[in-house]
This record gives sequence, C-alpha cells and structure tokens, in this order.
Amino acid sequence: MKSFVRISGLLWADILVAYAFFVMQSYLTDVWKLSFTHAAGILNFWNGISMVLPVFFLFLVDAFIGNFTMLVISSTAYTLGISFVAMSTPPVLANSTGTCKQYEPQCIGRTQKALFYTGMALLTVGIAGNLVSVHSLLEEQQDKPDNHTNSTRNCLKLPGFTLMVLIPLVGAIALPYIKPWDIRFGIPAILTLIATLLFFTGSFTYDKEQPKGSPITSVCRVFVAFFSKISESFPLKSSQLYRVNGVDSFSRTRFLRCLEKAAIVLPDAERIRRWELLSGTQIGTTEFAVRTIPMWMTFIVCGIVTSTGNTYFIEQANRMDRKLGSWNPPIELLLLLSGYSREGVAFVAEKYPKKLESFISIPTIIADAMIFSVLCCITAAKVETRRINVITRHGLLDKPNEEIPMKVGWLYPQFALLSIMDVGIEMAVASLTKKFECPGSVRKYIVCFAKGVCGVGFMCGVLSVYAVGEVSEIGGKTNWFQFTLNRSRLDRYYWVLAGLTSLTLVLFVHVAWCYKCIYRQGMIDPASNDE
Repeated sequence: MKSFVRISGLLWADILVAYAFFVMQSYLTDVWKLSFTHAAGILNFWNGISMVLPVFFLFLVDAFIGNFTMLVISSTAYTLGISFVAMSTPPVLANSTGTCKQYEPQCIGRTQKALFYTGMALLTVGIAGNLVSVHSLLEEQQDKPDNHTNSTRNCLKLPGFTLMVLIPLVGAIALPYIKPWDIRFGIPAILTLIATLLFFTGSFTYDKEQPKGSPITSVCRVFVAFFSKISESFPLKSSQLYRVNGVDSFSRTRFLRCLEKAAIVLPDAERIRRWELLSGTQIGTTEFAVRTIPMWMTFIVCGIVTSTGNTYFIEQANRMDRKLGSWNPPIELLLLLSGYSREGVAFVAEKYPKKLESFISIPTIIADAMIFSVLCCITAAKVETRRINVITRHGLLDKPNEEIPMKVGWLYPQFALLSIMDVGIEMAVASLTKKFECPGSVRKYIVCFAKGVCGVGFMCGVLSVYAVGEVSEIGGKTNWFQFTLNRSRLDRYYWVLAGLTSLTLVLFVHVAWCYKCIYRQGMIDPASNDE
C-alpha cells in the first residue's frame, strides 16, 4: 500500500503541473511580450521533445537502468525543472539580480531567462521519464506476493479515484484564481517536491526488476544480419531457416521477404552468432514494424493539428468573453472539458470493444481520426473568421488586450473534435497491439513510438507556421502571422491545415488499400516450401 501511494504521488503532481502549464502561452505573450507565434513555437518544440524522448528512455530502461533508476532521474529533473520555472518569474530573484518585480519584459533578465529555459529542458526529461516508468514500476509492485495485496488495492481505489477527480478540478478552477505567476507556478513546484521526497522514502522497499533487454536491439540485429547476408540467395525451404529449439516458425510473405535472409543458416557457420542469425519471431517483429511505417507517418500531420490546442486555441480564448452569468470561469476549464470529452469517447470505445472491432478496422479508425482532424481545422477556421469580424466591427484590431465581445463557448467544438481525434489515434494503437497479439515489451514501444511521431508533428508545426508565413508574403502581400493575433489571419492557416490533413487522408487510404492487396496476394504457404 505504501509503495502504491508513494509512486502514484508522482502522477498526481504531474496532473497539477499540466494544468499550470496549460496557460503558458498566455504567460509568454502577456509577461514576456513575445509574439503569439514565437510563444507557440517555444511550447510546441518543448512539447514535441517531451513526446519523442520516451522512446529513447524506454530503451534505456529495458536495456540498462530499469524503472526505479529512471524515476529517480526523472522525478529529480521534474522537481528542479518546475522549481526553476517558478524562480524565473520576475518577483522571485528581483533583489538578487537587481531587476524589477513587475510582470514586464524589462524585469526579465538573463538569469531569469536562463532559469526558464533550463527548467523547461529539465521538465522534458521529467515528463518523459515519468511517462515511461511510473506505471511500469507500479506493475512491478503488484507482482509482489502479499496476502493483503488485493484488499489493500481495493481500499485504495476510492481515495485514488477521488484524487484523480479532485486534482484536475483544483487545477482547472482553484489554481487559475491565483494571479501572481510566481505563486501559480510555485504551488505545483512545492507539491512536486513533496511527491518526489515521498517517493524517495520508499527507495529501499520497492521491488525492482532488472533490465531484460529491449526489442529495439532485436530489430537492429535483424538488419545487421540481413546486410551481412545480402548477397545470399533467398531460402527456398523453411528448413534452411534458423529456428529456436527447432520450433520457431515463419509467417512467410513476399512482402519484405528479403529480411528472411537474416535467418539463413550458412553451411560453413561454426557457431550461432547473436548478431548474425535471427529467429522467425524476431524477423516477424521487424517486418511488422516496417509495415506500419506509413501509418506512423499520418500521425505527424495529426501532431501538427494537435499542437494548435495548447497554443493558438488558448491565444484565441485569452481575450474572449468567458462569463457564465456572474461567474467568469478560467481558461483552464477548457482543458477540463476537453479531458472529459476524451474520457467519454474512450469509455464508449471500451464499453463496446467487440462490437466496434466487428465493423471497424484499424485503417478505418485512423481514417476516422483524420476526418475529425479535418473537421477540427475547418471549425477552428470558421470560428476564427467570425472572431476577426467581431474585432473589426468593434475597432479592436490594434487593441489586443481588450476583451472581445464573443463568447468563448464558440471554441468548445474545436476542442472537442481535437480530443476525439486524439482518442482515435490511441484506439488505433491499442487495436494494433491487440490484433497482432504484441507482447507487453513490444506494446510499450508501439504506444511510445506513436506519441513520439505525434511529437515530431508538434515540431513540424513550428516549421509549418514559418513556411506558411513566408509563402503568404509572396507578391508583396502581408504575412498572415503578425505580432498580435488580432492582426493575423490564423483562420487561413487553419484552412491550410485542413487541406494538408485532407491530402494526407487520401494518401493514407491509397497506401492502406495497396498494403491490403500486397499482403493478401503475397502470402506463401510455408508447407509448400518444405520437402
């Protein structure tokens, strides 16, 4: 029970930090006075790195250091990172650095900037490490033989569920009413420090599994063995292929059949070398990884669209009318509603999994997710056009700090569509691992790799804004991206994303159809190749 609480505390602290950072776009534009595209570029690049790093960290965990060591590193980095970000706010070190205490750009010196960027870098390590190892270390504790394990776990379900509901409410409703940014970042920093210290108190009581090796190593070995035998002829008989204990079998196809050379047993081989001879199972895993590359490529475009959620969507909502009667709800409520939309769709998918699987294939799920992505971009473009018309009628083009007489509720549909798209991607990945009966070690990599490809999309989003801005200036025209959002044409950028996603959808459908035909026509009966 104590181990469960200590490790889970890291998750609960992460949730509060996520809500504190949800409005980082507003902090960078209001306090640092950055342009909205500059602020979005910083956050999207940071988010992208945070999503890509888990792939590499998972390899380190499986091959070298284990989950506990990774959590020691990540929780320490997480605590230092959020603490540095809190310390980078103007009032904290004003006396030490000789700067002013106001939330103005002239009060942010080199020390504050160094602390901020260092803190953000450390946070990427903390977020990635926690994502990889928190749940895995919890599973290691569940394997511990204990007569009271089940009863204890059942007792913890209610308080654990209560905290998972309460912390988002605190982050979405209570935390935003704290106006000073140093306190708004400081509270999550203190709670993260407490959670980290609580985790360290159980260092000698946790069950720690030793690293057992990574599937990535097997994939690399297949390619090494293939290139070492690239001049060999294709094996005509299955008996010519290496089998573990004589029972390992191939599901042979003409598609990527060249990789079977990695399993050729050479007649003059004196011994089996680990990097020169692979089994059918290992080659099959590699073929599976290569075949899914076109699917992963579509996630890049989905990542570009998702990157607008915590940046441009927030910038749109920042000056819109949020009043509900006499209550002025904070922007963070959008994240809460978005989370509920995700959970609602995920609940329906989990409630009727067999019915969904009976008529929805994996390519269909991905295509549906991309359709929702297109709808999200179109909706966002329409809403932004309406917002621009409102500020033009009221003479607010050059008044970026004035409230816009347009309800923030207009943004709810695009947030909901974005959430549904994200759930669709998660469903596709889950269905993929289930359909091909991937072992747990491979399943973790597929999930992390899917998020990593989306992270690449986040970083590509930064490049897309720059490219679209440059193209929009051709012919002496005004750049679509000006210093303030009111003077920009973000709606046109959303239309570009809608077109890009539509094109990617068409390409994906074509590639999926080709793969289906190749796979069906390329099956080889293993028995027909045996004597």
